[in-house]
Amino acid sequence: MATVAEPIELVKNRIEEVDPASAQREVESDGALLIDVREPHEWDEAHVAGAKLVPLATVAERITELAPDRAQRVLLFCRVGNRSARAADSLRGELGYENAASVAGGIEAWRSAGLQVIEAEGLTPEQRMRYSRHTLLPEVGIDGQLKLLDSKVLLIGAGGLGAPSAFYLAAAGVGTLGLVDDDVVDESNLQRQVIHNTERVGMPKTESARLSIQALNPDVKVVEHPTRLGPDNILEIIDQYDILVDGADNFPTRYLLNDAAVRLRKPVVSASILAFDGQVSTFVPYEGPCYRCLYPVPPPPEMAPSCGAAGVLGVMAGVMGLLQANEVIKLAAGLGEPLVGRLLLYDSLGTRFTELKVKRDPDCPICGAAAAEIPESEMGKFPDYEAFCAGVPVGA
Repeated sequence: MATVAEPIELVKNRIEEVDPASAQREVESDGALLIDVREPHEWDEAHVAGAKLVPLATVAERITELAPDRAQRVLLFCRVGNRSARAADSLRGELGYENAASVAGGIEAWRSAGLQVIEAEGLTPEQRMRYSRHTLLPEVGIDGQLKLLDSKVLLIGAGGLGAPSAFYLAAAGVGTLGLVDDDVVDESNLQRQVIHNTERVGMPKTESARLSIQALNPDVKVVEHPTRLGPDNILEIIDQYDILVDGADNFPTRYLLNDAAVRLRKPVVSASILAFDGQVSTFVPYEGPCYRCLYPVPPPPEMAPSCGAAGVLGVMAGVMGLLQANEVIKLAAGLGEPLVGRLLLYDSLGTRFTELKVKRDPDCPICGAAAAEIPESEMGKFPDYEAFCAGVPVGA
């Protein structure tokens, strides 16, 4: 039997391969048995009418059920012809099916030859090609990709964190990306804000980001919000989206975003970077802590200077922004274990990740048990976050 470690070329030298057109003729005219040895999620993406799905790992135990006569013609195929070659070698060498053969090039060659393939509904041919490396993953598949295409994600900030997040969310096929930023591209941004370029210095960041996203993936609808989030517009803006990506560069906006997101029950993927350090967490209202549970009050200014004052390693924006994109994809497609109740710290100089548990604060004024239900008439009213972050008592 061929082993996985054995070069596929040696395996193919021992077996018979047939081209897709010949295989189809044998199936239609001579009653050959056509077996697809791929996995179920691959079958769901595309398959050949009349084929039997028998994943590679189960071929040996099921073949006598499907072909009790060892003289029967058996044609096996997979995606590109490698797994089916190993299956044919095993059937011929160990189980005595001398008429077993592999379809050269698999279903990809079958499709390229213009032969009929039953494709999954919901994706265009171009989308099936673009997102094929996603749909091959059992955890994603067609259903997960369709969820991504249907999702709406808002990025607060089209700068250091928003740039890599937006690029990879666009590449992943997130259907709608909203961009909130009232700034323009500056030369000092280009060391880390990779969605912009030298020719766009002076251009609004939302416009520059939109041009880059549309050049990468025209599937994505980009909505520009060239403004700064404030108490007067935040609820209207974030209510249009499913997931919020916090790349804000100041504490007043972070607290405002948190409080508004809890009110509307919108998940927030939050990250921050400074110098050589970064952190990221995911806040899902009432399923875990919120930003105020983690930071009841902002640190003093001397403990949290801006990147403009303290500097930042450019690649830090990429690392943390991509971790944010990873969290968004998990939330949108329903995959894995998001960073809910966990704070992930990254030290780039030591290349070390540290995970801290974060519990929901029962006394949190925003999401705690004592937090009052906000009347509809009060929904759009927020405290003075500038004063709060400056250490001035609210109302003073």
